[in-house]
Amino acid sequence: MNKMYTAFMAALLTAAVVLGQAKAPKPKSQKEVDALMAVQNATDPDARMAAVDNLIAKFADTDFKPMMLYMAAASAQQKNDFEKMVIYAERALEADPSYYPAMIMLAEGYSTRTREFDLDKEEKLAKAEGYANKSLELLKTADKPNPAMTDEQWAAAKKDLIAQAHESLANSAAVRKKYDVAIAEYKQAIDGAASPDPATVVRMGSAYLDSGKPDAAILMFDKAIAMPDAAPAVKQMAQQLKAKAAAKAKGATSATPATAPAPAPAPAETKK
Repeated sequence: MNKMYTAFMAALLTAAVVLGQAKAPKPKSQKEVDALMAVQNATDPDARMAAVDNLIAKFADTDFKPMMLYMAAASAQQKNDFEKMVIYAERALEADPSYYPAMIMLAEGYSTRTREFDLDKEEKLAKAEGYANKSLELLKTADKPNPAMTDEQWAAAKKDLIAQAHESLANSAAVRKKYDVAIAEYKQAIDGAASPDPATVVRMGSAYLDSGKPDAAILMFDKAIAMPDAAPAVKQMAQQLKAKAAAKAKGATSATPATAPAPAPAPAETKK
Protein backbone atom coordinates (compact mmCIF):
# COMPACT_ATOMS: atom_id res chain seq x y z
CA MET A 1 0.00 0.00 0.00
CA ASN A 2 2.88 2.35 0.71
CA LYS A 3 4.21 2.09 -2.85
CA MET A 4 0.73 2.64 -4.27
CA TYR A 5 0.24 5.68 -2.06
CA THR A 6 3.62 7.12 -3.07
CA ALA A 7 2.92 6.67 -6.78
CA PHE A 8 -0.58 8.10 -6.42
CA MET A 9 0.60 11.19 -4.56
CA ALA A 10 3.34 11.75 -7.13
CA ALA A 11 0.69 11.71 -9.87
CA LEU A 12 -1.53 14.15 -7.99
CA LEU A 13 1.35 16.49 -7.24
CA THR A 14 2.31 16.44 -10.91
CA ALA A 15 -1.28 17.29 -11.80
CA ALA A 16 -1.24 20.10 -9.25
CA VAL A 17 1.80 21.57 -10.96
CA VAL A 18 0.24 21.35 -14.41
CA LEU A 19 -3.08 22.77 -13.22
CA GLY A 20 -1.59 25.69 -11.37
CA GLN A 21 -2.17 24.74 -7.73
CA ALA A 22 -0.78 27.57 -5.62
CA LYS A 23 0.69 25.23 -3.02
CA ALA A 24 1.52 21.57 -2.81
CA PRO A 25 -1.71 19.94 -1.55
CA LYS A 26 -1.73 17.18 1.04
CA PRO A 27 -4.48 14.72 2.06
CA LYS A 28 -5.46 14.82 5.73
CA SER A 29 -6.49 11.19 6.17
CA GLN A 30 -6.48 7.77 4.57
CA LYS A 31 -10.18 8.17 3.76
CA GLU A 32 -9.39 11.33 1.81
CA VAL A 33 -6.67 9.42 -0.04
CA ASP A 34 -9.24 6.77 -0.94
CA ALA A 35 -11.64 9.42 -2.24
CA LEU A 36 -8.86 11.01 -4.28
CA MET A 37 -7.93 7.63 -5.70
CA ALA A 38 -11.55 7.15 -6.79
CA VAL A 39 -11.21 10.31 -8.90
CA GLN A 40 -7.88 9.12 -10.26
CA ASN A 41 -9.27 5.67 -11.12
CA ALA A 42 -12.50 6.85 -12.76
CA THR A 43 -12.77 5.38 -16.25
CA ASP A 44 -15.12 7.90 -17.89
CA PRO A 45 -16.20 11.55 -17.47
CA ASP A 46 -19.44 10.75 -15.60
CA ALA A 47 -17.65 8.52 -13.12
CA ARG A 48 -14.95 11.16 -12.59
CA MET A 49 -17.49 13.92 -11.94
CA ALA A 50 -19.36 11.68 -9.49
CA ALA A 51 -16.10 10.88 -7.70
CA VAL A 52 -15.26 14.58 -7.43
CA ASP A 53 -18.74 15.33 -6.06
CA ASN A 54 -18.27 12.60 -3.46
CA LEU A 55 -14.83 13.90 -2.49
CA ILE A 56 -16.03 17.48 -2.04
CA ALA A 57 -19.12 16.36 -0.11
CA LYS A 58 -17.06 14.34 2.36
CA PHE A 59 -13.96 16.56 2.52
CA ALA A 60 -15.09 20.14 1.94
CA ASP A 61 -11.78 21.51 3.24
CA THR A 62 -9.55 19.34 1.04
CA ASP A 63 -6.41 21.05 -0.27
CA PHE A 64 -7.21 19.50 -3.64
CA LYS A 65 -10.57 21.28 -4.01
CA PRO A 66 -9.69 23.73 -6.86
CA MET A 67 -7.82 21.07 -8.82
CA MET A 68 -10.54 18.43 -8.35
CA LEU A 69 -13.28 20.82 -9.42
CA TYR A 70 -11.18 21.79 -12.41
CA MET A 71 -10.81 18.11 -13.31
CA ALA A 72 -14.60 17.75 -13.08
CA ALA A 73 -14.97 20.79 -15.35
CA ALA A 74 -12.58 19.19 -17.84
CA SER A 75 -14.64 16.00 -17.70
CA ALA A 76 -17.81 17.98 -18.44
CA GLN A 77 -15.99 19.68 -21.30
CA GLN A 78 -14.99 16.25 -22.60
CA LYS A 79 -18.71 15.38 -22.72
CA ASN A 80 -19.45 18.65 -24.49
CA ASP A 81 -21.61 19.68 -21.51
CA PHE A 82 -20.95 23.42 -21.48
CA GLU A 83 -23.37 24.27 -18.67
CA LYS A 84 -21.88 21.72 -16.28
CA MET A 85 -18.35 22.79 -17.22
CA VAL A 86 -19.22 26.36 -16.23
CA ILE A 87 -20.64 25.23 -12.89
CA TYR A 88 -17.55 23.23 -11.93
CA ALA A 89 -15.07 25.86 -13.19
CA GLU A 90 -16.85 28.64 -11.31
CA ARG A 91 -16.83 26.49 -8.16
CA ALA A 92 -13.07 26.05 -8.61
CA LEU A 93 -12.77 29.86 -8.64
CA GLU A 94 -14.91 30.10 -5.51
CA ALA A 95 -12.42 27.78 -3.83
CA ASP A 96 -9.45 29.75 -5.17
CA PRO A 97 -10.22 33.12 -6.84
CA SER A 98 -6.76 33.20 -8.41
CA TYR A 99 -7.03 29.76 -10.03
CA TYR A 100 -6.16 30.85 -13.56
CA PRO A 101 -6.59 27.43 -15.27
CA ALA A 102 -10.34 27.65 -14.54
CA MET A 103 -10.41 31.22 -15.84
CA ILE A 104 -8.78 30.16 -19.08
CA MET A 105 -11.22 27.26 -19.48
CA LEU A 106 -14.19 29.58 -18.95
CA ALA A 107 -12.77 32.17 -21.34
CA GLU A 108 -12.31 29.51 -24.01
CA GLY A 109 -15.78 28.08 -23.42
CA TYR A 110 -17.64 31.39 -23.61
CA SER A 111 -15.63 32.68 -26.58
CA THR A 112 -16.17 29.55 -28.69
CA ARG A 113 -19.82 28.99 -27.73
CA THR A 114 -21.04 32.50 -28.48
CA ARG A 115 -22.61 33.29 -31.85
CA GLU A 116 -23.27 36.57 -33.65
CA PHE A 117 -27.02 36.63 -33.09
CA ASP A 118 -27.18 35.26 -29.54
CA LEU A 119 -29.42 37.48 -27.43
CA ASP A 120 -26.89 37.33 -24.60
CA LYS A 121 -23.87 37.71 -26.91
CA GLU A 122 -22.39 40.74 -25.19
CA GLU A 123 -22.84 39.27 -21.73
CA LYS A 124 -21.05 36.06 -22.68
CA LEU A 125 -18.25 37.81 -24.57
CA ALA A 126 -17.72 40.16 -21.63
CA LYS A 127 -17.27 37.10 -19.41
CA ALA A 128 -14.84 35.54 -21.87
CA GLU A 129 -12.76 38.71 -22.08
CA GLY A 130 -12.90 39.26 -18.33
CA TYR A 131 -11.63 35.79 -17.53
CA ALA A 132 -8.96 35.96 -20.24
CA ASN A 133 -7.65 39.35 -19.15
CA LYS A 134 -7.67 38.38 -15.47
CA SER A 135 -5.68 35.22 -16.19
CA LEU A 136 -3.16 37.23 -18.21
CA GLU A 137 -2.68 39.60 -15.28
CA LEU A 138 -2.18 36.72 -12.85
CA LEU A 139 0.27 34.95 -15.15
CA LYS A 140 2.49 38.05 -15.29
CA THR A 141 3.56 37.45 -11.71
CA ALA A 142 2.77 33.74 -11.31
CA ASP A 143 5.52 31.73 -9.69
CA LYS A 144 6.37 28.12 -10.38
CA PRO A 145 3.59 26.04 -8.80
CA ASN A 146 6.14 23.53 -7.49
CA PRO A 147 9.92 23.76 -6.91
CA ALA A 148 10.29 20.37 -8.60
CA MET A 149 9.26 21.97 -11.88
CA THR A 150 12.26 23.18 -13.87
CA ASP A 151 12.47 26.77 -15.06
CA GLU A 152 12.24 25.53 -18.65
CA GLN A 153 9.09 23.49 -17.95
CA TRP A 154 7.40 26.41 -16.23
CA ALA A 155 8.39 28.83 -19.00
CA ALA A 156 6.86 26.54 -21.62
CA ALA A 157 3.70 25.92 -19.61
CA LYS A 158 3.30 29.64 -18.94
CA LYS A 159 3.68 30.48 -22.64
CA ASP A 160 0.96 28.00 -23.59
CA LEU A 161 -1.41 29.30 -20.90
CA ILE A 162 -0.88 32.88 -22.07
CA ALA A 163 -1.45 31.76 -25.66
CA GLN A 164 -4.78 30.18 -24.70
CA ALA A 165 -5.92 33.41 -23.08
CA HIS A 166 -5.01 35.43 -26.17
CA GLU A 167 -6.88 32.95 -28.35
CA SER A 168 -10.03 33.50 -26.30
CA LEU A 169 -9.67 37.25 -26.82
CA ALA A 170 -9.25 36.58 -30.54
CA ASN A 171 -12.35 34.38 -30.64
CA SER A 172 -14.39 37.09 -28.94
CA ALA A 173 -13.16 39.74 -31.38
CA ALA A 174 -14.02 37.48 -34.32
CA VAL A 175 -17.61 37.09 -33.10
CA ARG A 176 -17.84 40.88 -32.99
CA LYS A 177 -16.39 40.97 -36.54
CA LYS A 178 -13.40 42.97 -35.30
CA TYR A 179 -11.14 40.96 -37.56
CA ASP A 180 -8.03 43.14 -37.25
CA VAL A 181 -8.14 42.69 -33.48
CA ALA A 182 -8.84 38.96 -33.84
CA ILE A 183 -5.92 38.45 -36.22
CA ALA A 184 -3.54 40.34 -33.91
CA GLU A 185 -4.63 38.24 -30.92
CA TYR A 186 -4.37 34.97 -32.88
CA LYS A 187 -0.87 36.02 -33.94
CA GLN A 188 0.11 36.54 -30.28
CA ALA A 189 -1.34 33.13 -29.42
CA ILE A 190 0.57 31.37 -32.20
CA ASP A 191 3.87 33.24 -31.93
CA GLY A 192 3.93 33.16 -28.14
CA ALA A 193 3.03 29.51 -27.57
CA ALA A 194 5.68 26.95 -26.73
CA SER A 195 3.62 24.45 -28.73
CA PRO A 196 1.35 26.31 -31.20
CA ASP A 197 -2.08 24.74 -31.65
CA PRO A 198 -2.89 23.92 -35.31
CA ALA A 199 -6.55 24.74 -34.62
CA THR A 200 -5.50 28.28 -33.67
CA VAL A 201 -3.72 28.62 -37.02
CA VAL A 202 -6.94 27.55 -38.78
CA ARG A 203 -8.94 30.11 -36.79
CA MET A 204 -6.51 32.83 -37.78
CA GLY A 205 -6.90 31.79 -41.42
CA SER A 206 -10.66 31.94 -41.01
CA ALA A 207 -10.38 35.49 -39.62
CA TYR A 208 -8.33 36.49 -42.66
CA LEU A 209 -10.95 34.90 -44.92
CA ASP A 210 -13.85 36.65 -43.18
CA SER A 211 -11.99 39.96 -43.40
CA GLY A 212 -11.68 39.65 -47.19
CA LYS A 213 -8.04 38.53 -47.36
CA PRO A 214 -8.23 35.09 -49.01
CA ASP A 215 -4.57 34.98 -50.04
CA ALA A 216 -3.41 35.49 -46.45
CA ALA A 217 -6.00 32.93 -45.34
CA ILE A 218 -4.61 30.32 -47.76
CA LEU A 219 -1.12 30.75 -46.31
CA MET A 220 -2.46 30.05 -42.81
CA PHE A 221 -4.45 27.02 -43.94
CA ASP A 222 -1.36 25.62 -45.67
CA LYS A 223 0.61 26.18 -42.48
CA ALA A 224 -1.96 24.26 -40.42
CA ILE A 225 -2.06 21.39 -42.93
CA ALA A 226 1.74 21.08 -42.78
CA MET A 227 1.92 20.97 -38.98
CA PRO A 228 2.86 17.40 -37.95
CA ASP A 229 0.75 17.48 -34.78
CA ALA A 230 -2.44 18.65 -36.53
CA ALA A 231 -5.33 16.23 -35.97
CA PRO A 232 -7.02 14.79 -39.08
CA ALA A 233 -10.20 16.77 -38.36
CA VAL A 234 -8.19 20.01 -38.16
CA LYS A 235 -6.43 19.25 -41.44
CA GLN A 236 -9.75 18.43 -43.08
CA MET A 237 -11.24 21.74 -41.90
CA ALA A 238 -8.16 23.59 -43.16
CA GLN A 239 -8.49 21.90 -46.57
CA GLN A 240 -12.18 22.85 -46.82
CA LEU A 241 -11.55 26.45 -45.84
CA LYS A 242 -8.58 26.64 -48.20
CA ALA A 243 -10.84 25.61 -51.09
CA LYS A 244 -13.31 28.30 -50.06
CA ALA A 245 -10.55 30.90 -49.86
CA ALA A 246 -9.17 29.85 -53.27
CA ALA A 247 -12.62 30.22 -54.84
CA LYS A 248 -13.01 33.62 -53.22
CA ALA A 249 -9.59 34.74 -54.46
CA LYS A 250 -10.39 33.49 -57.95
CA GLY A 251 -13.73 35.27 -57.93
CA ALA A 252 -12.09 38.53 -56.91
CA THR A 253 -9.60 38.18 -59.76
CA SER A 254 -12.34 37.37 -62.28
CA ALA A 255 -14.31 40.42 -61.19
CA THR A 256 -11.42 42.76 -62.06
CA PRO A 257 -12.45 45.01 -65.02
CA ALA A 258 -10.60 44.30 -68.27
CA THR A 259 -9.45 47.92 -68.47
CA ALA A 260 -7.94 47.87 -65.02
CA PRO A 261 -4.21 47.39 -64.59
CA ALA A 262 -3.23 43.78 -64.08
CA PRO A 263 -2.79 42.99 -60.41
CA ALA A 264 0.66 42.13 -59.16
CA PRO A 265 1.22 38.36 -58.99
CA ALA A 266 0.66 36.80 -55.61
CA PRO A 267 3.84 35.67 -53.87
CA ALA A 268 4.65 32.03 -54.45
CA GLU A 269 3.67 29.77 -51.59
CA THR A 270 6.46 28.21 -49.68
CA LYS A 271 6.48 24.46 -50.13
CA LYS A 272 6.35 22.55 -46.91
